[in-house]
Amino acid sequence: MDNQFTQTGKRIREIRQVLDIPVAEMARVTGVSEAEYLEHEEGRVDNPFAFLYLCAERFGVDVNDLVSGVAPKLSFYNVTRAGQGLPIKRREEMEYFHLAPFLKNRRVDPLFVTVQVQDEKLPIHLTTHSGHEFDYVIRGRLRIQLGDKIEVLEPGDSVLHDSSHPHGMVAAGNEPCDFLAIVMKGDGEGALEEVEVTPRKVDSRNDYDFIYRKFMSETLDGNGHLQSVKYHYPENFNFAYDVVDALAAKCPNKVALHWMSREHEEKIFTFKQISELSSQAANYLVSLGIKKGDRVMMVLRRHWQFWVLQIALHKIGATAILAVNQLLKHDFTYRFDRAGVKAIICTGYGDVMKEADAAAAESPTVKIKIGVNGTLPGWLDFDAQLELFSDKFKRPADLKATDPMLMFFSSGTTGYPKIVAHSFSYPLGHIITARWWQNVNPDGLHLTISDSGWAKAMWGKLYGQWLCETGVFVYDFDRFDAADIMPLFKKCHITTFCAPPTMYRFFIREDLSKYDFSSLENACIAGEALNPEVFNQFQKIVGLKMMEGFGQTESTVILGNFVGMEPKPGSMGKPSPLYQVALLGHDGKQVPPGETGEICVRTEPHQTPGLFFQYYNDPEATASAWHDGYYHTGDTAWMDEDGYYWYVGRIDDLIKSSGYRIGPFEIENVLMELPYVLECAVVGVPDETRGQLVKAFIVLTKDKAPSEELKKEIQDYVKHNTAPYKYPRKIDFIETMPKTPSGKIRRSELRKIY
Repeated sequence: MDNQFTQTGKRIREIRQVLDIPVAEMARVTGVSEAEYLEHEEGRVDNPFAFLYLCAERFGVDVNDLVSGVAPKLSFYNVTRAGQGLPIKRREEMEYFHLAPFLKNRRVDPLFVTVQVQDEKLPIHLTTHSGHEFDYVIRGRLRIQLGDKIEVLEPGDSVLHDSSHPHGMVAAGNEPCDFLAIVMKGDGEGALEEVEVTPRKVDSRNDYDFIYRKFMSETLDGNGHLQSVKYHYPENFNFAYDVVDALAAKCPNKVALHWMSREHEEKIFTFKQISELSSQAANYLVSLGIKKGDRVMMVLRRHWQFWVLQIALHKIGATAILAVNQLLKHDFTYRFDRAGVKAIICTGYGDVMKEADAAAAESPTVKIKIGVNGTLPGWLDFDAQLELFSDKFKRPADLKATDPMLMFFSSGTTGYPKIVAHSFSYPLGHIITARWWQNVNPDGLHLTISDSGWAKAMWGKLYGQWLCETGVFVYDFDRFDAADIMPLFKKCHITTFCAPPTMYRFFIREDLSKYDFSSLENACIAGEALNPEVFNQFQKIVGLKMMEGFGQTESTVILGNFVGMEPKPGSMGKPSPLYQVALLGHDGKQVPPGETGEICVRTEPHQTPGLFFQYYNDPEATASAWHDGYYHTGDTAWMDEDGYYWYVGRIDDLIKSSGYRIGPFEIENVLMELPYVLECAVVGVPDETRGQLVKAFIVLTKDKAPSEELKKEIQDYVKHNTAPYKYPRKIDFIETMPKTPSGKIRRSELRKIY
């Protein structure tokens, strides 16, 4: 493994070459000969702090970039505990530890320094750098030369000096000396920018008698903001009976589902109607032989029948497996066999039923095939049979909250999808999703853009919303069209909204100012990391700050900008009170603010409502995710000094180039600032010299043509808007991004294109 001198030298050379700075200039800046300077780049000699400071000053980066390969991220404060600090260098005479390496835009560099005794007959090595330096002796005696004068300082003594004059120090006497050195930058460098923060006004719904309070109690602070939660649900909790049927009794005529077809035909369903229709559907399914524990796959797009059938399966105690309608025969074959699917309920729209039918013919487990909005030979007709059955269904006595209720096939960006299994307590985890993140209005209408086959639909189209007694708006469109969807906010009086950043970008490019969003009270964003540019554009035009959240198919919202919080553009927010979140390093220990770690949840299976309990039929994958008392998400982030989390990427997506650790999202943020970048993805590709190169794949807007000149323009923009070593050395313009059925970018596919 390369030592620290070699790694630091590589980083210095990397930035110098990126900025095209001649060796002669760097030698002049650092006060050494060209040959001596090259020895530093080659890692053959140690790097005194003054040398690193001068290099960083010329490059326009932080010293920490050169020492550790990680840029500082904190903006308020940086606590360093006793005995800690970032080692700047180790050599026989001196040892430095930086005491605030993760605070960006510093006007000073605080250092804990240990200096060894030197023969008084030998000259003291002198250095210079712009600004001032304050030195305070902690232990031992310090002999310091300032210009041509020498002072000896005792413990408690200090000196402030203009560091542009030659200076140096060694220990006096017979033992090493520890002292605190505070290096202050020259005028005009690292200026701080003051930002006025205005508290976000919130529409408190704390006095409303939500049905969810039967199952979860909340502790609020003096401002009415959520601090903690405690669950108290029965061991046989079942969303269908305890929420849907209960709401049918409490508010029978309240709108549960406002559905619109692709032809803009509208249907309104009350809680009473959903309760009765789901009982009819449950009786129908039981008549076909479907029972508790059976696994039933549903591929129903955004058809209104999905809500009826989902609740019906809950009433039976069967396990619903949700899937999207882009699946082909081989996708169905894998899913049927892997999950042991007994029944398939599929839309008749498009060719997906034919694909499912072909796979079912080869499956030993699929016994029942049901069509919705169309059938094929050998398929049953749900729509024709539903009205023949009773709208009363007796609650079985053997249902348990720990029974498997719902399964998703994960995105599978790097391999075959795993089966994420949730229990019947899962809906309760979405109380916080809807109430404290989406801030749904019990007298309003919520829209989350998602196919019913995605886990996102369960975040925003059913559980949390109905637990908070708000209606759900569903538009069963064919293809996403921003100009088609945006007029619906006014027409249907949509009050809260959630979508992934990609769809917000399409909204922005369609000119939001032409549409009426006056009914909208809250806007959330999730599904992929948010670029600050999208946040700023949406706020400028619509007047709302987007509340970003983070979670997975395996969970409900783990991190979020919750009611009462002031969102920071690009931040995922803070941990949900439902989860004990920790950022763990490679050693399994929690990392300090400013350092990247894996997002983990301290819990065990079945302890936390909303968190999956296993990967079905895959004990190895389950054990890999659940161990040492934590669920390991595989996603990485860093936390700032205010407790806000910032996404870095999947563990496998981090790029290691020339000794630097680079998160792809920080580069994607900068790329998305360019008006002609519609979508982008950054990956690391192999390189013999640097280990990996940063490569960007870019989808341009329709009015921009790719060219070599445009590549150079993009590279220059990134160089000047983030640390220069992060710029993409390779850029490919592509027509579309390869994505999973759930819309996530397949970075593994992009890595193959190099």
